Amino acid sequence: MSTGPTEPTGPTEPTEPTEPAQPTEPAPATPDTQAPVSVSETGCCVVGGGPAGAMLALLLARAGISVTLLEEHLDFDRDFRGDTIHPAVMRNLQEIGLDRRLLELPHTELRTMTIGAVDGPLVINFGLLKTPYPFITLMPQKRFLEFVTSEAAYSPSFHLVMGARVEALITEGNEGEGNEGEGNEGVVRGVRYRGQDGWHEVRALVTVGCDGRFSRLRRLGGFSADTTSSAMDVLWFRLPRRANDPQNALARVANGRFLVMLDRDDQWQIAAVIAKGSYQQVRAEGITALQQFVVEAAPELADRVGALTDWKQVALLSVASDRLRRWYRPGLLLIGDAAHTMSPVGGVGINYAIQDAVLTANTFYEPLSAGRAPALDALASVQRRRALPTRIIQTIQAQIQRRLVKQVLVTGEGLHIPVWMRMLLRLPGIRALPPLLIGIGVRPVHVAPELRAAHDGVAPVAATAPE
Repeated sequence: MSTGPTEPTGPTEPTEPTEPAQPTEPAPATPDTQAPVSVSETGCCVVGGGPAGAMLALLLARAGISVTLLEEHLDFDRDFRGDTIHPAVMRNLQEIGLDRRLLELPHTELRTMTIGAVDGPLVINFGLLKTPYPFITLMPQKRFLEFVTSEAAYSPSFHLVMGARVEALITEGNEGEGNEGEGNEGVVRGVRYRGQDGWHEVRALVTVGCDGRFSRLRRLGGFSADTTSSAMDVLWFRLPRRANDPQNALARVANGRFLVMLDRDDQWQIAAVIAKGSYQQVRAEGITALQQFVVEAAPELADRVGALTDWKQVALLSVASDRLRRWYRPGLLLIGDAAHTMSPVGGVGINYAIQDAVLTANTFYEPLSAGRAPALDALASVQRRRALPTRIIQTIQAQIQRRLVKQVLVTGEGLHIPVWMRMLLRLPGIRALPPLLIGIGVRPVHVAPELRAAHDGVAPVAATAPE
């Protein structure tokens, strides 16, 4: 079936000879004007194949619940996405028996974070955590997502569709169909998505939006958010790493410059912090100025900044932070960055998104396994459990951002850590607090016992992409 514009209708000649004929604009193809190529039914429709969506789909599929995972892109390969797997997530994977298998894949282990300050470095030691995995696993997100979805594919109840761009909600109980901006409150019964071969429908008992910081489902569902202003943005790029370079994560602060360096085996993945909205000015100064930025913050990289030759090697992350006032409406729940966009401070966004997903799976297991849609209160309970941890960590991130911008980017004085804070962090009960907040988080979630043992698996089912 064609997905192109419809043919113009009506007379092709002007009705008045004195007026020139006007071309008729073709009507655009929309979910309402195009019959679906296919209509499928599932227990849970998960929109967005990032860490939260993949983990939610995995847990439900292992429990034998029918789940369809829709990913807009044709693969999982996006550059400079979060590549961290926190100790709390490793514990979740341990609870379902996948921890060791994941660590068989190539990865690096971040055991400390060293923050350079004017009055001496501050070391955050993840070895203080009482967990089987006292480190942050660094692994390309593409590899992690492929691992999770390949494990889910052992269940015949799992269906992954790549290249599926969701454009509309299917709703009942109102006159509209839930298109963008309507904000109606009908019960969501699934989604319509556009594939390469036309429109498709997935009808579901419940739909979960995991489609990230630019969530389309957030707009389609008419959700509103409270936004926290940010005073910084981040430039991501990579530089070569030498065998004798320091390991783990390093934060370099000097001369009004701030860099975060993540050990990626033979590369440093680098985050350069700049003032909010200053990207065009930084770019106008040229790539040489960015090289100098790096050297001023981290002089040890002077022998390799020449590898940074083009702005195509640099990705801009516009730092944002917000929270939806309500994460749900009947038949639809948003989690992860779709519900609460996180600052990159501490790199905790993926951990919090996956904790949302684990709680959602725990909550939805009982009704979905019985063939029932989760009640509205079940959707609300996910927000009730996860809203406070999210608010706490976002408040901490905002405080760190303000201090960082004021002390480093504005005054150029460098980062100062107060004496009283250093003294506190020497106390046994307090010094584990920073690694706990970063590595485990506030109020982490365990996989429910009934979700820990997988149902009998079969050969993996291949992902599909509409042709």
